[in-house]
Amino acid sequence: MSTQSTQYELTGRTGQKQRTRAALVLAARDLVAAGVSPTVEEAASAAEISRTTAYRYFPNQRALLVAAHPETGASSMLSADPPVDAPGRLTEVIREFTRVIVQTEAQQRTMLRLSLEATDEERAALPLRQGRAIGWIEEALAPLGDRLPEEAIHSLALAIRSAVGIEALAWMTDVAGLSRDDAAELMSWSAQAMLQAAAHGNPPPFPQVG
Repeated sequence: MSTQSTQYELTGRTGQKQRTRAALVLAARDLVAAGVSPTVEEAASAAEISRTTAYRYFPNQRALLVAAHPETGASSMLSADPPVDAPGRLTEVIREFTRVIVQTEAQQRTMLRLSLEATDEERAALPLRQGRAIGWIEEALAPLGDRLPEEAIHSLALAIRSAVGIEALAWMTDVAGLSRDDAAELMSWSAQAMLQAAAHGNPPPFPQVG
C-alpha cells in the first residue's frame, strides 16, 4: 500500500474507508477469479465505487493486484504456537500454504497465467513473483540455522518452493491427473524429503547470482 493511500485510510471515517477498501479488493478478486487482470477502474465499476474514490486507495493496477492476491495479508504460515523442530514447522507451513492455494485456486491460476504472459517488468510486479512463500518456508527452516549456513537454508527453501504452490498443483492435477488431496500429500512429502536430504549432509547447490 502506498504512503498516500495509507494516510488517507487512517484519517476521517476509518470504518467506512475500511469497508470501501474491502469492497474494492473483493471486486478485484472476483475479476481475477474470472480470468481478468482488473484495472483500478474495472474494480471500481464492479464494486459500484467511483473511480476517483478507488484511486485514493489504489494508485495503480499493481497496488490493486497486490492487495487482491489471496496471500497478501499473511505474514506467516506458522500457528501462534508452532512446533520447535524443522520437520514439524515445515509440515505446518506446507499444509497451510497448500490449503490457501486450493481454496483460492481460481485466483491463483489467473495470477499464474498473467505471470506467464507478462513482460519481464510486468512479471516482477505481480504478487506471484514477490517471493512471499520463500520467506514462509525459510521461517519454517529456522531451526536448521545451527547446522546449515544461511545460503544452504535459502537454497533449500527455493528447492521446496519449486515443488509446492500453484505451479506444482496445476501440473499434478492437469497433467498427472492427481486429485487435489493426493497432490497436497505429494507436495508435503516432497518438501519433507528435501528437508531430510539437506539435514543429512546433502543440501541443494547454492544458486549462482549474476
